[in-house]
Amino acid sequence: MQHLQNSKKDKNKKKSKVSMAKAFKTIIWPRRGLVFIGLILIVLSRLSSLVLPWKSKALLDEVIPNKDYDQLYDLLLIVGVAILIQSITSFLLTRILSVQAQYLISELRAQVQKKVLSLPISFFDNTKSGALVSRIMSDVEGVRNLIGTGLVQLVGGTITAVISLIILIGISPSMTLFVLVPVAIFGVVALKAFKYIRPIFRNRGVINADVKGRLTETLSGVRVIKAFNAEQQENETFERGVDKLFQNVKKSLTATALMTSSSTFLLGIASTGIMGIGGYKIMTGELTVGDFLSFTLLLGFMIAPIVQMSNIGSQLTEALAGLDRTEELMNMTAEEDDEERTVELDKIKGDLIFDDVSFSYEEGKEVLNNVSFQVPSGSVTALVGSSGSGKSTIAGLSATFLNPESGTITIDTQDMSKVRLSSYRQHLGVVLQDEFLFEGTIKENILFPRPNATEEELQNAVKAAYVNEFTDRFEDGLDTLIGERGVKLSGGQRQRLAIARAILANPKIIILDEATSSLDTESEALIQKSLSELIKDRTTIVIAHRLSTIKQADQILVIESGSIAERGTHDELIATKGRYYDLYTYQSKI
Repeated sequence: MQHLQNSKKDKNKKKSKVSMAKAFKTIIWPRRGLVFIGLILIVLSRLSSLVLPWKSKALLDEVIPNKDYDQLYDLLLIVGVAILIQSITSFLLTRILSVQAQYLISELRAQVQKKVLSLPISFFDNTKSGALVSRIMSDVEGVRNLIGTGLVQLVGGTITAVISLIILIGISPSMTLFVLVPVAIFGVVALKAFKYIRPIFRNRGVINADVKGRLTETLSGVRVIKAFNAEQQENETFERGVDKLFQNVKKSLTATALMTSSSTFLLGIASTGIMGIGGYKIMTGELTVGDFLSFTLLLGFMIAPIVQMSNIGSQLTEALAGLDRTEELMNMTAEEDDEERTVELDKIKGDLIFDDVSFSYEEGKEVLNNVSFQVPSGSVTALVGSSGSGKSTIAGLSATFLNPESGTITIDTQDMSKVRLSSYRQHLGVVLQDEFLFEGTIKENILFPRPNATEEELQNAVKAAYVNEFTDRFEDGLDTLIGERGVKLSGGQRQRLAIARAILANPKIIILDEATSSLDTESEALIQKSLSELIKDRTTIVIAHRLSTIKQADQILVIESGSIAERGTHDELIATKGRYYDLYTYQSKI
């Protein structure tokens, strides 16, 4: 079975790990122009920052002893211009790179969301919607450290450190060598820490998605929670989730703290040693006061980027961990990626045939067993049977939400497994038992399948589904806001709105999944009229809960334990006095 094979492939697939080289190739290199400008700006900024320590030697060794006022003014002018350059380049860096980074984040979010919507229904059945929201919105945020100022600062810091090191060696090779030992030790500690932190950041994304997923469910199901007085247990579940997140953050903070404290200790030792060695060299005349001040300031310029690199390194590690999880999603197989799906359907008649179809959600537990039937174009086929018999699975297969494990489903003699899904679904309309409505107005929900429909087409759909029967009583009519999932409407009103939406879509094939089960008697009567309009000249599959609604069906299939137990019209099945007769007479008594 294709959807099971795909899910197994995804599970067995080795977790994606985005290397810095891959991130460079896919994210940084396509924006090399901007990054190059950023590097030029950071180099200018860093070079201008070195002017102050460079000129401090001249101030102490030449200007002050010689009382050279002209040179003092020149020196102040040069330092002032250098500070101005630093300010301008800092502003431009943020303006150019940070804005580009945010644009990239929005671009990536759109790509990930597009990919997620392209995945098969089976993926959504096994994934929390809140977790997906977290992966779309949060996981890509780290790329701002790749394109933003983070990476450029890392490069700029390296340049500054190298230039400072060269000048330091020129001033005093022995003092420079003394400093390099603790710096090298710190570098080793930082590399070890980054290797330890990356899996923690990756796991944080998983925990964060789980916590957000549960929170989304909790808020969506607040009526059920309050009805069963279950606030306390939901609070405890959420508390466990946020504590797990806290424990993860604590681990990464520990590693970061280790880097920070080790840098403070090692670089502190270096500074103490420099004081001693520098003081000794000044007293022996090997070093001037200006040389010592320059060395001390330049040492700060060499060490500060190294300490900064540890913070930027953490950010880059977090960015790569987020991209790991994003890459996992992007590598999943989309529905339309099936190379066998090459047939494009333009117009269809609507002849639907199931030929020896079997299906199972779990291996070894078949839900449908060798089911065969035909739904001729323009006819109505009703599916009846007890709960769990396989009716909804047949509807899911007809809508191409599921793929058969064996056997074939054809539409107008075309094997459905070879048909491009989008070209088939443009002719499909579905009205579900628990119909989903979007937050917004009644009008927006009806126009959902065809936003550019004319006012006449909209009004025809509204009247055909008897939506105007209740919207005429609303102050804002069709512009009435219905709340999240249509919470402000009754079950019957939501169902009529869903049918109006299906009528406006004008599909060739209609699937009705117990579309009248949540209606009162008055609403059901109105819906039966609108359904008659909806199914006219359309291939229709009806899952019926109330058997009184399907008397006029062209054929009725009685599904039991994944097989067709009986088939025929209402009158034929009543006459045989089999399973359908028992179900119908039982409901009639009720």
